[in-house]
Amino acid sequence: MRILIVEDELHLAEALTHILRKNHYSVDAVHDGRSGLDYALSGIYDLILLDIMMPELDGTQVLQALRKQGVSTPVIFLTAKGEASDVVTGLDYGADDYIAKPFSSEVLMARIRAALRRKGEVVQDDTLRFGDISLNPTHLKLSSSGKEMKLNLKESELLELLIVRKQGVTSKEQIIEKLWGFDSEAEHNNVEVYISFLRKKLTFLGSAVRINTIRGVGYVLEGGA
Repeated sequence: MRILIVEDELHLAEALTHILRKNHYSVDAVHDGRSGLDYALSGIYDLILLDIMMPELDGTQVLQALRKQGVSTPVIFLTAKGEASDVVTGLDYGADDYIAKPFSSEVLMARIRAALRRKGEVVQDDTLRFGDISLNPTHLKLSSSGKEMKLNLKESELLELLIVRKQGVTSKEQIIEKLWGFDSEAEHNNVEVYISFLRKKLTFLGSAVRINTIRGVGYVLEGGA
C-alpha cells in the first residue's frame, strides 16, 4: 500500500517515512500543502497523513479541495495542541481520524490499520484472500495449499493491487503509478519482471490462481472461484 505524508517539519516527515517503510508501506513525502494536494489528486494513495499547519495551503484547505474533487482516500490529520477547532473543521470536511503530536509509532500504526480497515482494503487480520491464496502484506507472506513463502515488497504490493481489483484488468501504467509513484521513471519491463516473479511463486505454491495477460490492456487475476 502507498501512503502520502504531507508534513512541513522535515525531521518528522523523515521519521514517519522511516517508520512506514519499516512496516512495508510505500511512502512519498512532501512538505507544503500545494504539493500535497497535487500528489493526492493523482489517486494512487491508499491513505494520507496530513499536517494541519503548513505553508501554501493548510491541511483543512487541502482536505476540502480533495473532497470537492471526489477523492475519497482516507485522511488522518497530524495535529499540535491548540488546533482543536481545525480538527473539528477537518472532520466535518471528511477527515477519517486525527493524531495529536507527539505520538508513538505504535499509536500511528494502529490508527493507520484502523483507517484502512474502514476503507475495506484489508480484512480484520490484515490478510487479503483470492481463490486459494492468502496474502499478508504486513509480513510479506503468501500462502496456498498449506505452503507459505516470503515475497519482496514490490511483489507483495503488486499482488495486493491485483487482489484488491479482483477481476478488474489492471494496466501497466496503473501498476507503475501505484508501486513506483506517478512521477517515476519505471518502465513497462519493470512490471513484466515482477509479474514473472509472481507467476513462478504461484506455480511453486501449487495455486490455481493465475495472472492472465490481456494483450494491449493489462493483467487480471483468474482462478478465484
